[in-house]
Amino acid sequence: MTDYTQEQEMEIEALEAILMDEFKEIHSGESGLSTSNRCFQITVSAQDDDTDGSFNNPAQLALIFSHTEKYPDEPPLLNVKSLQGINTEDLKNLKEKLIQEASENLGMAMIYTLVTSAKEWLAEKFQDTEAAEAEAEEAAKDDVVVPHGEPVTLETFLAWRERFEAELALERAKILPVIFFPLQKGAAAVNEESEEEDEEDIDFDDDDFEVDEEDMLEHYLAEKSDSSTHSSKRAS
Repeated sequence: MTDYTQEQEMEIEALEAILMDEFKEIHSGESGLSTSNRCFQITVSAQDDDTDGSFNNPAQLALIFSHTEKYPDEPPLLNVKSLQGINTEDLKNLKEKLIQEASENLGMAMIYTLVTSAKEWLAEKFQDTEAAEAEAEEAAKDDVVVPHGEPVTLETFLAWRERFEAELALERAKILPVIFFPLQKGAAAVNEESEEEDEEDIDFDDDDFEVDEEDMLEHYLAEKSDSSTHSSKRAS
């Protein structure tokens, strides 16, 4: 077992004073580190000390370390594990990040610096997740189709259907003007005798057959309505 230097002992005391319940010594067998030296675990969450308790980040990790014989002139042994809500791949990335930072801080006590870095990483990681979820929710809202226009009731549907049927009948049958407008008296009929004689050309002006289709449609609907009324009276 490595004898702790005065500098290492002072760092441990400082970490205990700053982190309090978040800092504890664990058995080397629980650390996941290949050492028989003293091992320590620091609980890291994204919640800041000055928050009002409303922070809802459930993610939490454990930063585990052990001093080496030449620490701080060489990096400490490091390990990270999830306490809640962090996947294996993210833990691997974080460990690599902390090892890199440790190599950049040689010559000085660095454990608290690594704890701060882990806390910032956790907060940023969770913030990115929240932002992605918020974007997904907004996208889902945009995809919702909001109906517009006048609500369909039984009365409006029946009125529409009646007019549609009338328009369909008008289109198919091409209702002739002679149904509604009698021919002039001189062109009322041609009997069999006149057929045997030389036929005389009868000239009708095109204006005689010009009919407003909208008027024809209204007439058709009125006739249909009267027919329906008579049928109802007979039925009663």
